[in-house]
Amino acid sequence: MDTPRFEEAWAYALHRLENGLSPKLLYHSVSHTRDDVVPGVTRLAAMEGIDGTELSLLITAAWFHDLGFVKQPQYHELISVRIATEVLPDYGFAHDQVETVKWAILATALPQKPQNLLEAILTDADLDVLGREDYRMGNSNLRRELALYGTEYTDAEWYSRQLAFLELHTYFTASARMLREDGEKKNRQDLITLLEKNL
Repeated sequence: MDTPRFEEAWAYALHRLENGLSPKLLYHSVSHTRDDVVPGVTRLAAMEGIDGTELSLLITAAWFHDLGFVKQPQYHELISVRIATEVLPDYGFAHDQVETVKWAILATALPQKPQNLLEAILTDADLDVLGREDYRMGNSNLRRELALYGTEYTDAEWYSRQLAFLELHTYFTASARMLREDGEKKNRQDLITLLEKNL
């Protein structure tokens, strides 16, 4: 069986993200995929013992997971999957490898429900920011992005919604919990403080 041309597929995804995303996407920008999710997947995979072809398929899913945003924000995961299933065979991916990428991408849709370790790693990398020190900056970018697409919130509404999201969220891999749980608790506490100031 031919080996997939992984790096060519990743370059294809990066090119489309760099050239196809709306400037209104302040959170779901090329930086989210390139600087956040792909390195996050690589880090968690190393901690979880994923390597070889499995790692390359996981990185492929990371590169393609938000590609649907080049078309529209709504149902972007489904569009990402459609692009991946159309394009990846051209880069030598076998049917079962495309399926692995497809299901990992679909697992990132909210509410996240990963069914295996690869899917869990991608979902955790996609929301890695929830437990990081730059959470408020990312959260602010998401709020501004939604406003540019016509959905605006008062401060109280926004902090309340974000707090509810964090309270329901859980990291699926032991590695992400170890890296980010403490930070997520701190970010949750910060939201409580912000909410109290704005009620």
